[in-house]
Amino acid sequence: MRLVSSKSLKTLLVASKDKPTIAKIHALAILTGIFGHGNSNAKLILYARLGHIESARQVCLNAMIIAYSRRGAMFEALSLYNRMASEGVRPDSSTYTVVLKACTRSLDLRSGEETWRQAVDQGYGDDVFVGAAVLNLYAKCGKMDEAMRVFDKMGRRDLVCWTTMITGLAQNGQAREAVDIYRQMQKKRVEGDGVVMLGLIQACTTLGHSKMGLSIHGYMIRKDIIMDVIVQTSLVDMYAKNGHLELASCVFRKMLYKNVISWSALISGFAQNGFAGNALQLVVDMQSFGYKPDSVWVLKLGKSVHGYIVRRLHFDCVSSTAVIDMYSKCGSFLLHVHSLTLPPDEGDKRKPDHATFASLLSAFSHSGLVEKGRYWFSVMVNEYKIQPSEKHYACMVDLLSRAGRVEEAQELIDSMITEPGIAIWVALLSGCLNHGKFLVGEMAAKKVLELNPDDPGIYALVSNFFATARRWDEVAEVRKIMKKTGMKKVPGYSVMEVNGKLHAFLMEDKSHHQYEEIMQVLGKLDYEMKAMGYVPKTEFVLHNLEEEVKERMLCNHSERLAIAFGLLNTGPGTRLLITKNLRVCGDCHEATKFISKIVNREIVVRDVKRFHHFKDGVCSCGDYW
Repeated sequence: MRLVSSKSLKTLLVASKDKPTIAKIHALAILTGIFGHGNSNAKLILYARLGHIESARQVCLNAMIIAYSRRGAMFEALSLYNRMASEGVRPDSSTYTVVLKACTRSLDLRSGEETWRQAVDQGYGDDVFVGAAVLNLYAKCGKMDEAMRVFDKMGRRDLVCWTTMITGLAQNGQAREAVDIYRQMQKKRVEGDGVVMLGLIQACTTLGHSKMGLSIHGYMIRKDIIMDVIVQTSLVDMYAKNGHLELASCVFRKMLYKNVISWSALISGFAQNGFAGNALQLVVDMQSFGYKPDSVWVLKLGKSVHGYIVRRLHFDCVSSTAVIDMYSKCGSFLLHVHSLTLPPDEGDKRKPDHATFASLLSAFSHSGLVEKGRYWFSVMVNEYKIQPSEKHYACMVDLLSRAGRVEEAQELIDSMITEPGIAIWVALLSGCLNHGKFLVGEMAAKKVLELNPDDPGIYALVSNFFATARRWDEVAEVRKIMKKTGMKKVPGYSVMEVNGKLHAFLMEDKSHHQYEEIMQVLGKLDYEMKAMGYVPKTEFVLHNLEEEVKERMLCNHSERLAIAFGLLNTGPGTRLLITKNLRVCGDCHEATKFISKIVNREIVVRDVKRFHHFKDGVCSCGDYW
């Protein structure tokens, strides 16, 4: 406990006349910690009264470095620091801390590391303030391995050090490591503050760890930690991205202050979960509360924003492109596309450009509107005189190929003036795979291989195509190429959280302790599904096997194992949330619709493409993903 304040210290210093008394005040300041950091004025008065010119100069220079840093004049701050060394003024803890902060602000990692080395050489390697500053430097520069090495060697860590590591790891995509550091912090009995909780919320959002997210939220309520708009918005975002829209809405409703980002988090959450109608209603509500999104932010999310732009903003190409993209991603397509593409007029700056048409054609592709796409491609070329780029061709090839019109797609490719890139051949091959067009597909597969892609996913697509065509020699050849280049096919897995623990499943994974019970549940479900009309789509098993074996393999796909596990370990009516690292296969998508109806539960599957909300035998994606 401090017995004297900074203000009273200054009063004492001014009033004191003799050096012995000033020396005692100096000792008191050190013992009470007033001289730890800051209080430059008091330090300056004291050193001046004692006649310690070098110490007084050090205080002045530190204050100047701080001033330069706060003004953003990082070059001047670093120059002054270098001048201190050249003039023989020995930097102290405050100097190194301030200089490291200046390097962090300018993201000057090189100068920061040099300053850190000098601090260690001068005996400040164990100083908690200097250590916290270098941790922040590494975190802001994305060098978390280096930060971890410094952190592990620290003899003493304060709350700032723990906070910096947790938030740094969370913001640099190392969510699991952030949670691990927090658990270490708990073992050390260090109480976390709002900043720590914010970092953990971000980590839980990335991991999809909703159980821990709920625990953190509860901890903040119990400890009466202040939740400002940033923390509350992060909670909304976490719950929404993990499919807990009711909880996200509850937090949102209780917020005393909301900003555009808060509204955006909830709106995006509904849209990403496939509930475009709810998202659009929120846009209307947001506007009724007086929030005015600008033309850059403005929804990716609904017709009301389209109307909003038309009424209130300058409807330029950027705005129209955003609205086109918005309709596409919400899954309900352009009802007013004509209002977005204006008649060609040389004096009209609002006419659509190449980016507008790229978004428009992409939207047609994702909505399966082939004739609309062909019409607007023609309008772009013939009326707006826009020369198609590879992006436009890729969208058209994808549109035609998705619809099974691969011959038309090939003709379009043949008409290109430039050499088609890999994106175009991949789009064609994907359509050939989905629609069993083996003649055109073989040509596309060879073109893809000629381009030597560096993405293992593309090789997997080629391998799957040949497997579907029963061309096993070619399958072996593709796998040989992958092995030679060191590429590995990423195995599909599904994750489900039950009672705060994450359970991961691979296809035909027999390692789980409840495997036998899981298979019994799946066997019973399979019987009931077939009685309702389910027919296994064995074409999704890309192996040279008997039909019976293929059916058994389908039943062992990772998402089905996860669903059965969830049914075994949760109460009736509990919603199931499964996260999958790949696209859900067509058969599992169909089977999950049947399962949701049989067990009368909502099943949410978050795959690499989107959220799928299965309920009463229907999926929110409308079977188009």
